[in-house]
This record gives sequence, structure tokens and C-alpha cells, in this order.
Amino acid sequence: MSIQAINPATGKILETFQEATAPEVDRVLGDAMTGFHEWRGLPFGDRGRIMHAAAERLRAGKADYARIMALEMGKPIVQGEAEVEKCAWVCEYYAEHAEVFLARQPRATDASASYIRFDPLGPVLAVMPWNFPFWQVFRFAAPALMAGNTAVLKHASNVPRCALSIEQLFRDAGAPRGVFATVLVGSAAVAGLIADPRIAAVTLTGSDRAGSQVAERAGHELKKAVLELGGSDPFIVLADADIAAAARIAADARLVNSGQSCIAAKRFIVVEAVAEPFLTRFVDELRRRTVGDPLARDTEVGPQARVDLRDALHHQVEESIKRGAQRLLGGEVPAGDGAFYPPTVLAAVDKGMPAFDEETFGPVAAVIRAKDDTDAIRLANDSSFGLGASLWTRDRARAERLAGEIEAGAVFINGLVKSDPRLPFGGIKRSGYGRELSEYGIREFVNIKSVWIA
Repeated sequence: MSIQAINPATGKILETFQEATAPEVDRVLGDAMTGFHEWRGLPFGDRGRIMHAAAERLRAGKADYARIMALEMGKPIVQGEAEVEKCAWVCEYYAEHAEVFLARQPRATDASASYIRFDPLGPVLAVMPWNFPFWQVFRFAAPALMAGNTAVLKHASNVPRCALSIEQLFRDAGAPRGVFATVLVGSAAVAGLIADPRIAAVTLTGSDRAGSQVAERAGHELKKAVLELGGSDPFIVLADADIAAAARIAADARLVNSGQSCIAAKRFIVVEAVAEPFLTRFVDELRRRTVGDPLARDTEVGPQARVDLRDALHHQVEESIKRGAQRLLGGEVPAGDGAFYPPTVLAAVDKGMPAFDEETFGPVAAVIRAKDDTDAIRLANDSSFGLGASLWTRDRARAERLAGEIEAGAVFINGLVKSDPRLPFGGIKRSGYGRELSEYGIREFVNIKSVWIA
């Protein structure tokens, strides 16, 4: 079987790779297990030096890595450079903080001494998506490796060069054999990888459907899983919001990574009193954004990652319009090659439409009117997802009160939802479970062990 990398801006094949054979996969898993026994015994300082070296190589190769992302999945090159920089940051963050996060915690008990320690689990399988092909991997790898685990990456099949580049980067940074490895296999191989006794745990970033399948298999094998899944994030604009700022950031929030982000704002819930001025500014902001070649530095919106994904998005738009949504901008497949789709605004969106009920993974904004604050929070929570939310108001006390009512893993007040190494990241409901990043993320793949001494 072969794996092809296809340029979504042109539809042309970039490279063809052979899928790993069973003996090759077996060798990778064996190396990961052997490497674990060496890696776990290294002091934090030694692991940290390798992570710092990885950060240096990321920055040195930033232009090349951004170009690979642009070619394989269409990411605008300036955004790709920022993604690589963020990967370097997370490597440095865990190199500097892992030892403190995993330090022994004394506990007063009836023993002469007792404490909690955090021990690594072993090889962790990472099933990663194409939309942030470097960041999603490093977001997992930096804490998992610094905790003493090893990593086996099964990346999305449309970004094989990204996957192999990350493996080479860790090798060049001085990571011992087996600490980080890529296996080029299709989705059908994931169940077998999870079942292999050498895999200690699994993490997946992807759709809720994929998450259900991985969770089922991990549950059958009684292995720890962390799932970061889809989102239909609300962007809530209250009557006292700064409308100009909200509209400008709303456009950024919808178009990040050409709209292909789990935490991109998707449902724009606006209180009726300010709906018209917000909508006017929002549409104008989206209309001004540049769509084009992802290798051009002025491009703000590139192609969708694959033609089939673009077509599925367009179907959601058309179905929503059939059910009563109003198209104010975009919503038509452009002529020509590639998987391009224009920034699109649908108004009068309501429950029962795909634009409300489903995750729209592309530059499509659903605008929903709310009667008041209470109605806005009700609409925000009326979703099977619960990843992030953005709330806009000048009243900080009210914002903090309402943040407690929003069903999401993160609430950003007067700002764009983003991931940050210093903050835990993850969702609730069908957006998954477990956390990445911060001290909470590094403790997901460890054995939290109690030690009691008479």
C-alpha cells in the first residue's frame, strides 16, 4: 500500500511513500520499548538538553518546515512559521518546568514518611491530525518525553513528510533510538497498535467519531487514553461589547488555519441589540481577507486540506441554506484547481441546521441571534461539543460569572481562544477528555504512585 502527499492548492501529487510493513512496525515498537528503559533513567536535565536542542532545530529549520506544511496541507506559510515557533516554545517550556511539575509531593499520614511520585508509563501512541501537523505532535511529545515516556507517532496520511521531518528532527537533536519514531500506516492499523502490549497508552486529536473508535479500543485493552476531539466553539457577543474589536477578532477566530481548527470560533452568538452592527463589521472583515496560494506571504486563507473535506463543508452550507439559513457572504465553490473555499457567513442559523449542530471545519461562520445574556449562554451550551468559548463584554464581573456557566474546557474573555503551554487544554462532552499542556498535561501519562514508609 502507498501513502500519497497531495498539494491541496493544485491537486498534484507531491510524493508517494510506501506504508510500513508489519515487520517494520514491529521493529519500531520494539525500539520504543527498549528506548524507554534507557530514556526513563536519564535525569531531567539530560532530557531537557535534548528538548532545547529540538527547539533550536525547529527555529533553524522554520522556513523549510513551514513550506512542507504549506505544500502538504495548505497552511498559509506565515501561519506555518508561527506554528513552528510555538513548537519550539513548548519544547523549552517543558524542558524548564517538567522536573518541578513531577517533583515528589510529601503527604502527612500515619507513616514515618509518605509521598506521591510520578513515574512514566512507557511507549505512548500518538494518533495525530493534519490541521496543525507540527504543533499537535509537539504539544503531546514535549510533556510525554520529558516525563520519561517514549513516543510512537501515527500521523495523518496526507502529511507524511511532516511526520518524517519530526522524527528526523528529534534524531538530530540527540534523542536516543526509540525515543520518538514515526510509523507510516493508515487508520486501519491503529486498533492493532493500541492492542500491542508494548504500547502503554494512547492519545488522539481528531474527530469525535475517531475518538469514539480509539476510546473503544483503548477501553477494551484497559489502556489510558487522552482525546482532544472536535469543537463547535461559541463566540458570544453581549450588548455592552466593544463591537469593532469583537468583529475584528471574530474574523481572525473563524479563519485561523483557513478555518480548520478545533478551537476556531464557529457559532457566533450575538445579542439582538447589537446583532446588526456586529454583522455588518464582521462581514466586512471577512470580505477583506486574502484567499490564495499558501506559499504567498500575503495569503491569509489557503485551500482546505483535501477536496473531499472542502466538498463536505460545502454540503453543510447548502443543507443549512435549504433549512432556512441566509447566505450573506461566500458559500460557493470557486472554479479552478485545488480545494479552495471562500470565507462564508450564514445568518438566521438555528438548531436543526448543520451549521448549528455539527462542526464546520472550514471558513464558514454561523451567526445566531440571542434575546439576552441568558439566551446567549443557553445557545452556547446547546451543543454536543464543549472545547472552547469566547465571551465579549466590558463587564468583567459579569464575564467571570458567565464563564462559570459555559460548558467548555476553556473560556477566553475578550480574546481569541488559543492553546498555551501554561494552560491546560482539552474539552468536555463530545470534545473529548483528559488534558494536554501545563502541569495537568504532563501528569496524564504517568503512574501517580503513592509511597508509604513505616
